Amino acid sequence: MMSDVLVVIDLQNGVHSAEYPLVHLERVLAGVNQRIASYRDAGKPVIFVQHADEELVIGSDAWALMPEMDSRQDDIYVNKTHANSFYKTDLPAILAGLDAQKLEFCGAQTEYCVDTTVRFAHGLGFDCYMVRGLHTTMDSDLIDAKTIMAHHEAIWDERFLTFL
Repeated sequence: MMSDVLVVIDLQNGVHSAEYPLVHLERVLAGVNQRIASYRDAGKPVIFVQHADEELVIGSDAWALMPEMDSRQDDIYVNKTHANSFYKTDLPAILAGLDAQKLEFCGAQTEYCVDTTVRFAHGLGFDCYMVRGLHTTMDSDLIDAKTIMAHHEAIWDERFLTFL
């Protein structure tokens, strides 16, 4: 199954570091690139959302998408400054212009920008989808990344999104 649009969230250089590594990153990037290829083959749009703040300065290497990402100039790019990809961004207008109702999400970080965006999209009435495991995060001081990811998948499942 394929949605109207693939939304790739915050897979940026500065989100991953040796000190704070995103778990299963190689697998996630490979899976996201497979989804990107599927959307392109079907002639459907891919939207890359990029977070900007004092550590992820627009135009900097930290802000740039990870080089492994199959991003192209003709893809759609959205800059955000909040965990919610809809908040004060062009995303709502872009989706309206595409007449998109079904959104597939992937990216980082599970418990921040991915979770916030998925829940907000659901609240706006979008049909939300995800391939299980195509999101990532890092260990926190309280909970390891694998538990964070499993916990969020359990909450999202059939409440906020449908797993493909």
